[in-house]
Amino acid sequence: MTRGFVPLKTLKQGPPDPGAALDEIRRIYFKTSRQTIEHDFAHAIELLKSLPTEDEREKATVYMEGLAEMRKEWERGRSGGSGGSGGSRKSGRSGTRGKSEGQK
Repeated sequence: MTRGFVPLKTLKQGPPDPGAALDEIRRIYFKTSRQTIEHDFAHAIELLKSLPTEDEREKATVYMEGLAEMRKEWERGRSGGSGGSGGSRKSGRSGTRGKSEGQK
């Protein structure tokens, strides 16, 4: 079983305050690349687990879902050849998961 990547700085300082953890997850989301996604995703999960309340974890959801989508697309591209996203980094999801335009 592989453990998630956690920077040594995090271990020395203890868990970050919730605002700093959310800022770091956001930074990871915007800075990740195909080469760093595995470590970045694991780091973001560790930060997410450090958030003490459900409300704070809810605020990180959009970044975590985006990281998961990029990871899935890049993994698919690695194993399936050219993939289907045309090299786009972001998934282009609208945020209306599970709802059609006709539902209100």
